[in-house]
Formats: sequence, structure tokens, C-alpha cells
Amino acid sequence: MTHNIYLYIFVMAGVTYLIRMLPLALSKKEITNIYIKSFLYYVPYACLAAMTFPAILYSTASIYSALAGLLVAVIAAYKGKRLLTVALLACAAVFIVERVLSL
Repeated sequence: MTHNIYLYIFVMAGVTYLIRMLPLALSKKEITNIYIKSFLYYVPYACLAAMTFPAILYSTASIYSALAGLLVAVIAAYKGKRLLTVALLACAAVFIVERVLSL
């Protein structure tokens, strides 16, 4: 059974375009509902988290080092540290846990 890759690409592009275009086409005025605005504000962050979280857990040799890095990053970010500091602390935590586990 042969598959037409161009048909798949066309359908995917059409669906992606419709999802992005329909809200703009259906809504002619500014959105004033605070709940809808709040929902739309957090959608990019939720999508980014959903794409990043699995990569965090499976990017190291051990799930334990990944969890240690994630925990250190969350704590550092919660305490208001800068992005570079959070990344360096998470990398250091992963490195230390990997070394301990290799003993």
C-alpha cells in the first residue's frame, strides 16, 4: 500500500492553519472575558512545559539524575534565580548524581 506523503503534509498544514486562523476569523472584537484571556495567556507556557518535561526525564543516563536536576532547577527557579544560574545548578546536580551512581 503506497502512501502519498504530500497529501499528509497538505492535511497537516490545513489543520494547523485552521486551528490558528479560526479564532481570529470568528472573533471580530477584542476578547474582554478575563477567564478566556487568562487561559490564552497560559497556553504557550503549558505547551512548552508539556514538550520539555519528557525530554528532561529521559535526557540523562539515569532517571534519578534527571529527577535530581529537575528538583534543583525547580527550587532555584522558585527562589528567583536567573536562568543561567538555574541551568548551571541543574547541570551540576545531574553531574554529581551521575558520578555517585557510577561508583
